[in-house]
Amino acid sequence: MSQTKATRFLDTHGVRFSAHAYDYEPHGGTRVSSQKLGVDEHTVIKTLVFEDEAKAPFLVLMHGDRTVQVQALARQTGHKSVRPCAPDVAQRHTGYLVGGTSPFATKKPLPVCLERTVTLLPALFINGGQRGLLVQLDPADLVRVLAPTLVDCAAP
Repeated sequence: MSQTKATRFLDTHGVRFSAHAYDYEPHGGTRVSSQKLGVDEHTVIKTLVFEDEAKAPFLVLMHGDRTVQVQALARQTGHKSVRPCAPDVAQRHTGYLVGGTSPFATKKPLPVCLERTVTLLPALFINGGQRGLLVQLDPADLVRVLAPTLVDCAAP
């Protein structure tokens, strides 16, 4: 497996991780990646690109089997409103293709919100910087290198 910006970032920051490649399916999301890797979808964390009312971008890291309650997210982050970015806008902010968006080594530094319950997992899987690549790591390392704001905005 070749290195990505995200895996180089993890190496540089001393994060122990294992890389897991799978056959990417467009629009398959965490349901497909978790099935292909044989892991619980709850442990696969999706990286979502949101923007606030001033169009300032930020990332939301959420369990694969949950959705974001946008009103709760706005309230907890002190914004009037928030919404997901369009795919082309998300790519412009992160430098990653949708389906391969990693929270590590984004094109420009972005604030990160992390669903609080992710920190309770023994390990998590998150995009490694390209479509068809997840990295497994300890949630404590994710918190250490990203310094996220913890939020409670998950909906089934």
